[in-house]
Amino acid sequence: MKMSTMRCASFFLLAITAVLNPVAAFGMKQHAKATTTTTTLQSISNPNSVMNHRNSHYRRQQHVTPPSSFRRMTRPVRTSSSTQLSIANINQFRGGADIVSNSVATFFQGAKQWNASPTSLFNTSFVAVAMLTAVFKILQRISDYNSKNNESTKSTEVTTPGRIKELQIKFLSVFWLLRCADWLQGPYFYEVYASKVFNGVPASIALISRLFLTGFASTAVFGPLVGRAVDLYGRKSGTIAFSLIYAVGALSTKSPLLLVLFLGRVFSGIGTSLLFSAPESWLVAEAQKDGEDPDGKYLGETFGLAYAGDSIVAILAGQLAGIAASQKGPTGPFELSTVFLAAGGLLAAFLWGENKATEDGSASSGKPSIKDAIQVVKNDPKIMLVGGVQSLFEAAMYIFVLQWPPAISKAVAKAFGESSVTPYGAVFSCFMACCLFGSTLFGQLAKMGVSTEAFTLGMLSVGTLAMSLAAFTVSSAASMSLPLLVASFFAFEACVGIYFPCIGTLRSKYVPDSHRSVIMNLFGIPLNVLVVGVFLSISKLGLSGALKISAGALATATLFMLKLVMSIRAPNGESKAAVDSIP
Repeated sequence: MKMSTMRCASFFLLAITAVLNPVAAFGMKQHAKATTTTTTLQSISNPNSVMNHRNSHYRRQQHVTPPSSFRRMTRPVRTSSSTQLSIANINQFRGGADIVSNSVATFFQGAKQWNASPTSLFNTSFVAVAMLTAVFKILQRISDYNSKNNESTKSTEVTTPGRIKELQIKFLSVFWLLRCADWLQGPYFYEVYASKVFNGVPASIALISRLFLTGFASTAVFGPLVGRAVDLYGRKSGTIAFSLIYAVGALSTKSPLLLVLFLGRVFSGIGTSLLFSAPESWLVAEAQKDGEDPDGKYLGETFGLAYAGDSIVAILAGQLAGIAASQKGPTGPFELSTVFLAAGGLLAAFLWGENKATEDGSASSGKPSIKDAIQVVKNDPKIMLVGGVQSLFEAAMYIFVLQWPPAISKAVAKAFGESSVTPYGAVFSCFMACCLFGSTLFGQLAKMGVSTEAFTLGMLSVGTLAMSLAAFTVSSAASMSLPLLVASFFAFEACVGIYFPCIGTLRSKYVPDSHRSVIMNLFGIPLNVLVVGVFLSISKLGLSGALKISAGALATATLFMLKLVMSIRAPNGESKAAVDSIP
């Protein structure tokens, strides 16, 4: 066992070296000429088309960075067939020293050309991050195996209750199907609307931007009402309603009528509110129903599994979206999305039992209402702090989603030459691999009994530093460093992977079940206002200004989390006065 541990430890160090080596050695070939690259976004493959808006922005900076879509579903994923990540490549990163050895051999086989082009650089980075995650999982399993065979711990060994395992299966099977449906729509959001022609004129960037903002506005306006309906009529019903409403929004993309397209975006915004409240509220209520998980230990484990799997689902959804688009055009991924929506809705209908918000004596009418939910938030500062962290972090995340393509493109152009093509699909895969690593790290620390509050505080601190470094790097246009920018973006994406299971666990602890969905959607209002405000002001803020706002939002979220941690540790006395002094 010691030899096995030493071997895995050596692989661990090797993987770290593989991640850091491209960053450290990249400056040696910054001016290397880019080789012929076939990886491009479908949306910018034709330099004469409307979809060339990204290149126009990156080269001339004449207009706003075009939005991708809502809820991180907009990151470009599709790549050409020569560089597409196959399922076989993903499978090779799963468990076993032999597989790791093969991955190491494959990695070093192409190491000599890792920075020959932007595509090879990011593909190599993806392999390195994936190897790091795989080795971390192996070390995790070895540690678990040693613990189980340790005589001193056998008597105190705790196994997951059967009902919790059953609940995890029911939730994850539905959650991943619905998330896959959501991810499928992202890569071709812009292209599907850019392909429309109205009165003989192709859809303009301004029109597509208005469609984008319509989805945000719909979420902000209808979110609290949707949350109240979910708590009142049931979380299972809300999840099924999401499948139906989101399918309507997806199918609206086939229409040539502008009014139908706008209505479709309204439906998509409502569906987004349901997706990010109904399934989670159902899970928390079910987990707390029988009292088998009083401290939320298994709930945190479930959230970790959910978002670790979500990163893999996102990568696979990108590949499926590319296949669907190649066969049926830009509406193909949206049509395929409805298949996953139907499957997820049917599973929820047959596997899930209904649960509704528990009655709260503070409710004026005995039923959850928006007014009562606001009063609940006012009466409990901890809910306000958790909600503030949610709004600020997710606002920073969506601002990042809108700004990483031009930032990466400029850095790539500086490092490899103006004629180089940015491999957005490969970059996206790297981001998802970093998210997977973050979710895996959360799962391990949850098993070790680390406080979710303390862990979240550390994550927010790292995220603030990463985004600040990115803003500084972008502001130094004359010396924009691709290695520094990539390192900061990768670190932030790892924080994103940690964030979602953390915030889900925190909401389960502090947000009362009586108004859970309403409160979750209430905090979506400032989130959407901040993102839309940055988007509308992007011409004045610029790329650097937008990232600085993102860093500022993360810094404020860190202060909120610090105040929450201090309020838990020192609820009374002088320490409480110190807590209250924190803004």
